[in-house]
Amino acid sequence: MAKIAFTGGGTVGHVSVNLSLIPTAIEQGHQAFYIGSKQGIEREMIESQLPNITYHTISSGKLRRYLSFENIKDVFKVLKGILDARKVLKKERPDALFSKGGFVSVPVVIAAKSLKIPTIIHESDLTPGLANKISLKFAKKIYTTFEDTVKYLPKDKADFVGATVRQDLLHGDKGRGYQLTEFTDKKPVLLVMGGSLGSKKLNDIIRQNLDLLLEKYQVIHLTGKGLLDSSLNDVKGYKQFEFVKDDLTDLLAITHTVISRAGSNAIYEFLTLNIPMLLIPLGLDQSRGDQIDNAKNFEAKGYGRMIAEDQLTEHRLIDELQDIEAHRSTIIDAMHDYKESYTKEDLFNKFITDALG
Repeated sequence: MAKIAFTGGGTVGHVSVNLSLIPTAIEQGHQAFYIGSKQGIEREMIESQLPNITYHTISSGKLRRYLSFENIKDVFKVLKGILDARKVLKKERPDALFSKGGFVSVPVVIAAKSLKIPTIIHESDLTPGLANKISLKFAKKIYTTFEDTVKYLPKDKADFVGATVRQDLLHGDKGRGYQLTEFTDKKPVLLVMGGSLGSKKLNDIIRQNLDLLLEKYQVIHLTGKGLLDSSLNDVKGYKQFEFVKDDLTDLLAITHTVISRAGSNAIYEFLTLNIPMLLIPLGLDQSRGDQIDNAKNFEAKGYGRMIAEDQLTEHRLIDELQDIEAHRSTIIDAMHDYKESYTKEDLFNKFITDALG
């Protein structure tokens, strides 16, 4: 049996695949440990959801595509991160490293290469992020979620594996979903998700048009932390949460249509569940544009519609929702053609073969 190091962090998407693969590794008799930053979201997620997995911290600097004085300081943080990671890897002596990307992963991948530890990296978005572009030079292979991503990468290193979706997603409890929301099955449910940090602009437009939306839907609104509006607590057919974790599968089980950001993990979950989606990706002022690429790709495949955040108005929102409902059966037919490429077991077994074979 092998000992596997896992890394990746900075966002939920840079951790979620690891949360699927680590239990799979343990179930098959392998050992696993995690390397992440001291204060990143990856630490919170791994320590809360996989408390028996050893978590090692390293120094981590942010990688920027633009000139900044902070880049100079972060070079030293990355160099220290490489030394920190080498120390951990020499102590733990893993057989292979699986990297999900994000800034914290780069020092770990470089350290692994210096110790001749084979590395496989995973890219969730349509276009590779800067961290994975750097890491690719030191890795054996890169796995991609989107088939079109392969054309941006060296042919001998890139393998399309598709999305690995949590199996519990398919077993949401409708009864529990209706109980949590106090909704009925007599009217469609619209789920609004603004991402882990929420979206003030999206929240405002939903609330301004709530009366109009409630004519057609019952609305579940995941607002983001600290963004609840207590004045709307008693509105019939409207239920708001800051965020949900364990109950999300039950809420998705009663969802007919979703308005969401366009992170790859989330949108592949909606696709797997055949939920038509209106995607409002993070703009270039808040990201490198990866969600815009993801949303355009899904719209082109017929899985829903997208609105750029700078074009989001109440009229556009309502128009696009009406268009989704008018073409609902066509959208769902397109979704039925999608097949999951790899289960988490298939993906882990491929990783072991590619890394150690």
